[in-house]
Amino acid sequence: MNELKLHPMKEMRIIIQGEHLSYVTELLDGAEVGGYTIIGHLSGKGHHGFHSAHAMFNEMESLQMVMTVVPEKKVDSIMAGLSPIFHRYTGIMLVSDVSVTRFEYFGGESK
Repeated sequence: MNELKLHPMKEMRIIIQGEHLSYVTELLDGAEVGGYTIIGHLSGKGHHGFHSAHAMFNEMESLQMVMTVVPEKKVDSIMAGLSPIFHRYTGIMLVSDVSVTRFEYFGGESK
């Protein structure tokens, strides 16, 4: 029986306005990430004050979070692609060290 092993990766949490969600998902698809999770209608307080989870007219006006786990070598290119969004609009990105099993599910090469 194969024992589970942990492999170091990077978790990226990208919080952006809903109107930029398709830009972010297309960027991640282009970077060939193994997948991502979208959490919509975020509430919280930040640099620009309090953000309510209630979409006044549609999802484009609410904050969204896109989470993905990638090999470290993909982080810089994803950050470069997100740079135009963060220089012009509200949003943040958090990058953390994580460990995963099933390395190949996250864009790592099978061992």
